[in-house]
Amino acid sequence: MKIRQAHVFPTRGGTRRLIALRRSGVVLLRLYTTYPEMELRLCNPFRHIIPLPSNYSNQITSSSQARSLSVRSSHLGPNESRKLVLEVKEKLEKDHQSLPVGKNGRDDEDFILWFLKDRKFSVQESVEKLHKAIKWRQEFGVSELSQDSVKNIAETGKAYVHDFLDVNGRPVLIVDAAKHFPAVHDPAENEKLCVFLIEKALSALPEGREEILGIFDLRGFGTENSDLKFITFLFDVFYCYYPKRLGQVLFVDAPFIFKPIWQLAKPLLKSYASVVRFCSVETVRKEYFTEATLPAKFRD
Repeated sequence: MKIRQAHVFPTRGGTRRLIALRRSGVVLLRLYTTYPEMELRLCNPFRHIIPLPSNYSNQITSSSQARSLSVRSSHLGPNESRKLVLEVKEKLEKDHQSLPVGKNGRDDEDFILWFLKDRKFSVQESVEKLHKAIKWRQEFGVSELSQDSVKNIAETGKAYVHDFLDVNGRPVLIVDAAKHFPAVHDPAENEKLCVFLIEKALSALPEGREEILGIFDLRGFGTENSDLKFITFLFDVFYCYYPKRLGQVLFVDAPFIFKPIWQLAKPLLKSYASVVRFCSVETVRKEYFTEATLPAKFRD
């Protein structure tokens, strides 16, 4: 009689053992429990016999291999990651030669690695998302954005990058919602300012940090400030073109009028809805900044 597989399950006071063995060409399953102190066997392993399919051990092996592959794909070593980066790079060069090269281009290996991580190291999914992101950057003119190009809309004070990091070492993008007037401000200029500030915040990332913090100050928010289209644009940009860069979003002192807007926007935000936190000014002061780094608008 040959043991094919053994599984051990801890139980209260003892150990339950599930053993698969072969007898006369038939795979059998036997279950018994042992107790360390008494060495008491509660059931005779030869009394309760359950036939198993002949490919039982193969199924276990296949399942184990699948789990192992899943674990490896999310914890790749430098050599494995490097091979996948080069594979994506080659595919982009072969299939999308018209895409630009250089920083954040089709040959930017750090950029490629970030999208590989986002797509859980799926080469094909990474190529597709990178193609879309690089093409968008080219068409939107991200590399051409500058302080001067967004000067007029920035002077409204509706959004800016804070001078200091939060307590978790993240650059901070602040939006003063009460200064946003969609009926007055050009939507295209709003979008340019949004992307420019995202780029500015990411350029301020310290070594080893990967995410930024977004703060929406909703004090004084009214119906004239509501802009579902812009909120959707903002989160779409993060989801499609800056994946996993937005660590958390704080909605500070949201008034009652903002709640129906949030209910409409929430389903459109995909996975980013989970990073939103509604909080008070006091929470911002105590949990996200020190006295020296607290933004001036939250000191009052």
